[in-house]
Amino acid sequence: MATKVAIIAANGGMFDAYKVFNIATAAAASDAEVGIFFTFEGLNLIHKQAHQQLPMPAGAEHFAEGFKNANVPSIPELVSMAQELGVKIIACQMTMDVMNLKEEDFIDGIEVGGAATFIDYAKDANISLSF
Repeated sequence: MATKVAIIAANGGMFDAYKVFNIATAAAASDAEVGIFFTFEGLNLIHKQAHQQLPMPAGAEHFAEGFKNANVPSIPELVSMAQELGVKIIACQMTMDVMNLKEEDFIDGIEVGGAATFIDYAKDANISLSF
């Protein structure tokens, strides 16, 4: 049986995105089944415009050059890699409703669902993470 990884992405900064998508793509590349539930600020990581310009934590601007020098993929590149590897991307319906966001505000290929959708996915996960 393949490993199953369930991730909750509730924060929306640059470092949060790297944590979420590095773990997700690494797991998916090693044949794990991966699902990410994006809620609250985490929705920024899959928002069509927001994920192109995520905020870097104050005082950490020097990381931008380090990422570039180390040839670390950009967040949009990591999002595409995750999708190509079959990572399930679930946007929280309740948060979308509260923030007045629609499915078309997000990258293509997402699933919209509530907490029950994520619980159904995660109930038999081998690894569960929250960022």
